[in-house]
Amino acid sequence: MNLLDNATSCFQKQLPFVLYAKPNETILHGIFQNDETLNVFESQSGFVFASFYSETNVVFPLSNSEVLQEEINFETEDNSFQLETKSNENAQILFEKLVRNGVSEIENNTFEKVVLSRKIEVSQQVDFIKSYQNLLKKYPTAYRYLWFHPRVGLWMGATPEQLAKITNNTFETVALAGTQVFSENVSWQEKEIVEQQLVTDYIKNRTENLVEVLKISEAYTQKAGNLVHLKSDISGKLKQNVSELDIIDALHPTSAVCGMPLSEARNFILENEKYNRRYYAGFLGEFQMREQTNLFVNLRCCEIEKDSTAIYVGCGITKDSQANKEFIETENKAKTILSVLSYSQNLLNS
Repeated sequence: MNLLDNATSCFQKQLPFVLYAKPNETILHGIFQNDETLNVFESQSGFVFASFYSETNVVFPLSNSEVLQEEINFETEDNSFQLETKSNENAQILFEKLVRNGVSEIENNTFEKVVLSRKIEVSQQVDFIKSYQNLLKKYPTAYRYLWFHPRVGLWMGATPEQLAKITNNTFETVALAGTQVFSENVSWQEKEIVEQQLVTDYIKNRTENLVEVLKISEAYTQKAGNLVHLKSDISGKLKQNVSELDIIDALHPTSAVCGMPLSEARNFILENEKYNRRYYAGFLGEFQMREQTNLFVNLRCCEIEKDSTAIYVGCGITKDSQANKEFIETENKAKTILSVLSYSQNLLNS
C-alpha cells in the first residue's frame, strides 16, 4: 500500500495523518498517528500543526505514530475536472472596504503594516487525493502537505514560506513579501520593496538578541507557482540557553501574515476580518525530527469539507496600498489552490 492509499484508509477510519513533501524534493513523507487522540503541542517531537491565534496547536507525536516515506509518483493520470470560481461583487466590496480601513489606521499611526485576508468558499465536493496529487506535481518548489485530524479537519496547501529551520543550533528563516503574477521581466514597485523591508526589519528586531551573529541576504525574486515574491534569507547561530521554542515564539506570527507592531496589527485583524483564520497563517512541519526542526507558514492553503472547500488568501497592506489591487492579489493567490482542486467524473455523474 502506498502513502496515498494509507491516507485514504486513515481518512475512512477517521485516524489522523499528514503527507508532505519539502521544497524541491521528490520524497513524499507520511506520518500516521496510531489513534484519534488530539495531542496538544508543547515540546513533543513530531509533526506540528499550529494555528494563527486561538485554535489548539496539534502535534502527531513520533512516540505514537508510524513514519513512512516513498518517491513521489508523478506519472499518475488525472481523470478529474478543474474547478473554477470567481469571487462575487459583494466579496470584493467588503474586502476593499477592509483594506481602506487598514490604510486609514496606518495613516493614523496605529501600525506600519497589517496583513488582511479573506476566505473564498467553493461549493463543490472535492476529491482530496486527486487534488493533492495535482498540487504535488504543480508546485515542486513549495512545501506541499495534506493534513487530517477528525477533531480539527482536512487541510491542504502549497506554501512558499519557511518559518524556521533549526539544525545544530543554527537557525534559518526568510523574509517573504510583495507579490506579482510571474512574467519574464519582473519589476518591483516602491510599495512592494517597502513591504518586504518591513518584514525583514521585523524578523531582525525579533531575533537579533537570540543569536550570536545575524546574517541577512539582499532581497531577490522568488518564483512560487504562478506568482513571484521578494525574498531575503536570514540565518544565525543560537546563543546558549536559547531554545527552539524561543525562536518559534519570536517569529510567529511573522509580519508577513500579521503586521507590525504585532499586537496592534493582530487586534485589528481579530476585530475587523469578521471570520476565524483557524490554521491559515499558522505554521506546520517537523519539530525535533531527524535532528532538526523544519517549520513552514501555512499559506496558499484550504480547508476541505464534505460539500465545500474554503480557500484562505491574504495580502500585506501598507500606506501605499490600493484596495482594488490588493483584491486582485488575493484572487491571483487563490489560483494556487483553485488550479489543483478537482473532483472525479464518477462523482460528477452520481
